[in-house]
Amino acid sequence: MALLLFSPIKGMRFFRSVYFMPFLMSTVAIGILFTFMYDGNFGIVNHILGLLGLDSLQRAWLGNEDTAIWAVIATICWQYAPFYMVLFRAAIVGIPEELYEAAMIDGANSRQRFFKITLPLLIPTIVTSSILSIIGSLKYFDLIYVMTGGGPNNSTELMATYMYEETFTNFNMGYGSSISFSMFLIAFIITVIIVFSEQKRKGGS
Repeated sequence: MALLLFSPIKGMRFFRSVYFMPFLMSTVAIGILFTFMYDGNFGIVNHILGLLGLDSLQRAWLGNEDTAIWAVIATICWQYAPFYMVLFRAAIVGIPEELYEAAMIDGANSRQRFFKITLPLLIPTIVTSSILSIIGSLKYFDLIYVMTGGGPNNSTELMATYMYEETFTNFNMGYGSSISFSMFLIAFIITVIIVFSEQKRKGGS
């Protein structure tokens, strides 16, 4: 998606001006909006499937244990994709143009330039994005709470929603604190592993 911002596709200038809007929207507003969109009776998702002749795929997306988590994941991706796209776009802008010019002189095609120049130089940004996304997913709460509340039948339950339920619904303060500390510990360990692996890769190269 970040690479598309540099393409000469018609209408890309308009896309550059609006691609960040989902990230600026309120998470609660997004949750309510997509709850209506996924509604099994009058939601636009089922309506579009009906227009395409895919009536067999219509369902109550947030009321089905098999599809609820995927519907929520799609919503989260829609909201946060612009943020990571900006990170990668900034990293791509920082790549010296001389490297691409030298590669083109040597006869490298666009695919070779991407895998030999762009992708290797984006690894630090990939590491940063991975850490942010992992930590964000572990503590994610608001959209899940608005759209499903952890249901149906706990199919979209996360550690954050489980912690909220135990702490503020069941009033198990000690257990809720333990869940919170576990979330921190898991995020810390994963972050250390990612950073250590990246430093080891740099040392090996």
